[in-house]
Amino acid sequence: MRLAIRHTTRYRFSEPAHYGLQRLRLTPKETQGQSIIDWTREYQGAREELSYDDQHHNHVTLVSVGEGTQEVVVVSRGTVETRDVAGVLGPHSGHLPLWAFLSHTPLTRPGPRIRQLIASVERSEEGMVPTLHNLSARIRERVVYDVGHTDAQTTAEDACASGRGVCQDHAQIFIAAARALEIPARYVSGYLMMDDRIEQEATHAWAEAWVHNLGWVGFDISNGISPDPRYVRIATGRDYRDAAPVTGVSFGTPSGELSVDLAVEQQATQQ
Repeated sequence: MRLAIRHTTRYRFSEPAHYGLQRLRLTPKETQGQSIIDWTREYQGAREELSYDDQHHNHVTLVSVGEGTQEVVVVSRGTVETRDVAGVLGPHSGHLPLWAFLSHTPLTRPGPRIRQLIASVERSEEGMVPTLHNLSARIRERVVYDVGHTDAQTTAEDACASGRGVCQDHAQIFIAAARALEIPARYVSGYLMMDDRIEQEATHAWAEAWVHNLGWVGFDISNGISPDPRYVRIATGRDYRDAAPVTGVSFGTPSGELSVDLAVEQQATQQ
């Protein structure tokens, strides 16, 4: 499947900035089931300083915000070819060893509610993948998808306790539970083409777990499926903070407002 993507991130400061530095993870990965046909970025109010691949093999770009800037606009666009691999990414890559995905982070540390959830998950006799799908289904039952109740600082335990959250929360609860079961797990940020519209509300998030003899396997908890060709992977990490599309610091700007415009559309391929 060939997907055309246009992702505009706009940040307006309440007052002119003195200086800012933003870390962008807005370039899709070349990975199993996914090839980048073309990809570009354009900036308004910011300047690209350098780019590198981080410890998770995410492509990271650092941009600076100059003095007096009140609005920054980053437009990422391109075309990605995807293939159906049934959610199986395969072998581990990156500079972090596999055991690093067994340890909890502040966002994924399980508490009483997540441990109760784990105890309620049916272990399948058919193997680890069906059991992980059971875990995904139980999270979706316990934590209703509901926008506006959580934010980037919400922990997996707090989202599980509240019973409300979004894809970010679903993914981090899954990761917390998997690691508690001694299964390596990681967070994925990316794009999902919805079948009923081109304009999307936001980027998407899901999780991957390491399964013996398969490698990394994806689970979209919010939609109850493994990723298919409608999904585009951008970044991975131990939690949201490692894979966030935009992070950074600014000076002389007490507050600001972030908005995102995103379109994902299937393109016809030439025969």
